[in-house]
Amino acid sequence: MDYDRTNMAAVYDQGRSHGPEVLDLWMGIISSVLENKPASILDLGCGTGRFSEALAAYFDAEVIGLDPSSKMLAQAEAKRIDSRVRYESGRGEAISLPDESVDLVFISMAFHHFEDSAQTARECFRVLHEQGTVFLRAGTCENIPLYPYVDFFPATRTILAKDLFSGEFMKDVFEKAGFQCVATKVVTQEIAPDISTYAEKLATRADSILVQLSDADFQAGLDAVRAQAASVNNEAVFEPIDVFVFRK
Repeated sequence: MDYDRTNMAAVYDQGRSHGPEVLDLWMGIISSVLENKPASILDLGCGTGRFSEALAAYFDAEVIGLDPSSKMLAQAEAKRIDSRVRYESGRGEAISLPDESVDLVFISMAFHHFEDSAQTARECFRVLHEQGTVFLRAGTCENIPLYPYVDFFPATRTILAKDLFSGEFMKDVFEKAGFQCVATKVVTQEIAPDISTYAEKLATRADSILVQLSDADFQAGLDAVRAQAASVNNEAVFEPIDVFVFRK
């Protein structure tokens, strides 16, 4: 998806950020699978930099955020406060970094956007130091029934099946590039404290799947979420995220 052909960048953080507790959760998970503290991190497909500054602060590391969308990078740069973070335009298929120049490649919910996933994996291998790590957060086709908006927006099932890959496919891509898969898991994160809050996040339409729906299908789904919110009390909303850890 070409985010620069949409208005998602302006509302992306409003719709997709989940607060400091979720960032802390992920920093701890990343730390738990690393053999050494990374001094340099590539946030590949960084978008608006939702994780970039947290990575820099938690690991006291230099972070390069790379993304092809000028609109997303503009949002990231506008809120940047940490001098250890820098943002650059670029694509996963041609990473603008020297060989063996980073300790960790972090990829969050971007794998399905790469035009050539095999070339992206090879580029990750090239830019990583020996024993470097790729930490991949992704959606998978296996977990489509568990994504919380699917029941409200039935047409997303077809779109997700078209856009997402299987976990085995992602493992195979990185292993063929020379990596060893050292860990896989599913992490369930809270994405809204209640359904009303979830509905307002969805209303931003800051999601590459929801933006592909017709306006009628999107509005019908949003109305269904709001109706559900009116019938339950403070029910938190959770989402599964697949994690893959690859070592060079």
